[in-house]
Amino acid sequence: MALYELVDIGANLGHPSYQKDLNDVLDRAKQAGLSKIMVTGTSEKISQECAKLIEKYPGFLYFTAGVHPHDAKDWNDETLESIKALQENPNCVAVGECGLDFNRNFSPQDVQREVFAKQVDLAVKLRKPLFIHEREAHEDMVKVLTAAGSDLPPTVIHCFTGTVEEAKKYLEMGLYIGLTGFLWKDRSDNGVQAGLRSGEIPIEKLVLETDAPYMYPKINDKKIPKEIKSLITPETEALHKFSSFNRNEPCSLAAVCELVAAFAGRDPKEVARITTENAKKIYKLE
Repeated sequence: MALYELVDIGANLGHPSYQKDLNDVLDRAKQAGLSKIMVTGTSEKISQECAKLIEKYPGFLYFTAGVHPHDAKDWNDETLESIKALQENPNCVAVGECGLDFNRNFSPQDVQREVFAKQVDLAVKLRKPLFIHEREAHEDMVKVLTAAGSDLPPTVIHCFTGTVEEAKKYLEMGLYIGLTGFLWKDRSDNGVQAGLRSGEIPIEKLVLETDAPYMYPKINDKKIPKEIKSLITPETEALHKFSSFNRNEPCSLAAVCELVAAFAGRDPKEVARITTENAKKIYKLE
């Protein structure tokens, strides 16, 4: 019996590493308490593949459609129409993954800004939520989102890895913060762990995600304080062995939930309830 009901707002289940055993992966996710998973579309092609993939799992899998900043350089006149058409699918719950990545700059920054602004504009017009990627581009991100003004739909900064100050700015703008297994290794003075401990990154504005197969939470790492580790339940540990740095799985979301709760000094059941309610509300998953 799962300890929590959880929603994974971002898993890359179209990744080749899941091709052979996706059903087993999804069974383990259900054992961990996941009631819904959003499969992330990161390009025109991948978004179309996501739309097909989720057809077999109605009511459990949903998808997003958008163009990741890494792929912004491939944007052309047809891309917008294609993403727009995918948004008409009732199982497509958000525009994205879109945004800005000035850490790796796989697409030129000016192209990233332009392509991101077009997708924000699409989300505003369709009144669809935004699923956003931001790395080392906080100020530009704020500018683009601020330009949308009060028309900005519900927006999640997914896989947040920034500072408390950046989180506070996003929260002030009414955005939600998505947290992943990245949490286990962020030991900076003003990062996610610090924000959870101080309450400056409040549980009430969080949603949870695995970003599988990436962002594996290493819950047994020597550097995680004993008092945090002691709060990971045996049920969560038992399922966690199926995830690794080679391939994280959605079932590790239970560990993310318990880590968030431990750092915030909250009951994991409460964290699960609040983040699940947030996800269902943002993405209209009821």
